[in-house]
Amino acid sequence: MLKEKVSLLSISLPLDEEIHTEKIKQFSVDTLLSEVEEIVLDQDIVLVDEAGRQVRRVPFTTLINAIFQEWQKLSGVYQTLLRAVDNAITIVDNDGKVVAWNPKAEDLYKTSAEEMIGSKITNRFKEDSVVLMSTMKEGKGVIRHYNQPQEDVHVLINTLPIFIRNKVVGGISVESDITEIVKLNNELTTTTAYIQDLENQIGNKDIIDPFHKIKGRSQAIKTSISLSKKVAHTDATVVITGESGVGKELFAQAIHKASPRSKGPFVDLNCGAIPSALFESELFGYEKGAFTGAIKEGKLGKIGTAKGGTLFLDEIGEMPLELQVKLLRVLQEKQYYRVGGNQPIPIDVRILSATNRDLEKMVEEGLFREDLYYRLNVVTIPIPPLRDRKEDLPELVQLFLKEFSIKYRKPVPVISPEVMVTFMHFPWNGNIRQLRNIIERVMIFTDDNIIKSEQLPNEFFKRHTNSQSPILGEAELHEGDEKSLIIHALKVTYGNKSAAAKMLGVSRVTLYNKMKKYGQL
Repeated sequence: MLKEKVSLLSISLPLDEEIHTEKIKQFSVDTLLSEVEEIVLDQDIVLVDEAGRQVRRVPFTTLINAIFQEWQKLSGVYQTLLRAVDNAITIVDNDGKVVAWNPKAEDLYKTSAEEMIGSKITNRFKEDSVVLMSTMKEGKGVIRHYNQPQEDVHVLINTLPIFIRNKVVGGISVESDITEIVKLNNELTTTTAYIQDLENQIGNKDIIDPFHKIKGRSQAIKTSISLSKKVAHTDATVVITGESGVGKELFAQAIHKASPRSKGPFVDLNCGAIPSALFESELFGYEKGAFTGAIKEGKLGKIGTAKGGTLFLDEIGEMPLELQVKLLRVLQEKQYYRVGGNQPIPIDVRILSATNRDLEKMVEEGLFREDLYYRLNVVTIPIPPLRDRKEDLPELVQLFLKEFSIKYRKPVPVISPEVMVTFMHFPWNGNIRQLRNIIERVMIFTDDNIIKSEQLPNEFFKRHTNSQSPILGEAELHEGDEKSLIIHALKVTYGNKSAAAKMLGVSRVTLYNKMKKYGQL
């Protein structure tokens, strides 16, 4: 059984009599076995209390036996860990000679441990491609560093120097194989560029799918699109939910274009951008001379402007409570009054709304009217955040690269593998809006025809506690959802299980087990 700490006191014996020798090693009773830096051959150890009195002794043979037992335990853990970790592990001594080369390293580099152990790491790899050597020279490690140690292998590498008494005595590297992600990115880049060229040749006037602007092949975004298409042909009120920057307005516009009201206007109103005092006149309009400063001719208002079409109430959760009452009355009575007017005006609009807030929680807290919530929320369409559809990143990146290449009159650059890998592991808290802004930034500052990691802003190189959001991972999913995600991942990676596992955020072993569970093997 492994112990976290072994103290000298725990292996000591009673002291028969005080030992009067200046050469003998004395340690405090609180000293741990791991804190003993050196021992003298055939010499016992004496333990002293806080007052400096000799109280216990550790015979030399007992000390050696305890050290040997701890070494055996640690050696067993060490060997087991090397086999258990689903990454390639390399450990070298201070001269760069390999002292450990685990089975995953054998698989990754097609080289056996027998060939590697005892030889210098630079005999197998070029020195400038061995991050571990620079780690030991500089005395500091790297985290999630992209590296291509040989032509057909791409990895993310973590390295750390090994210190003993503040001296570097070796180094350890842990490498994640991302070769399939890089290859998949290259394939998607080529395919996406080809598809976009075809779209340009066809011309937007010939594109009959109102949802064609919503890009992505992930199951998450396909589910949102499918639900939107079903509800678009009705006149039901819809609440579109999702974090800021996921594209809620794009979905609202697509629903409008796919609806029977597509020939009517699409009018949007951001409920969080208008002061409460002006909100009523902005929504309902006002009669001429209704108040000081009003336009002489009066104002139609958003509801009147949207007649025959769709009114999109963005950030509906920001609507003041007093105006929620008036909007509810309009929806119930199917008519409204302009400010300063006394003639009812029938409404002829479809209401779509969007929010990045939890309306149900707001209802519980009394911040949003329950009756209005149920009036607006006949159908809810959740839009997934970018971190839940990372497999769509290559296509979205290509879309924005092409957009800004036209805007800034530059050729469409190539995204280097390390940049795409960085993108795949970034949390994207600002979602697609953040991605679009980043692509515009790098397009502005890119002079070459390739975007490299040094051109990315500093935010990409800060530590993120939630930098990876796997599609499966530890998430609690219904079996049907999980099975669908696995089938989709295998489909888009053309059956490549390593790439599918990377996409889903699980190990290959976990993927195999889940595939077996759902009869996919």
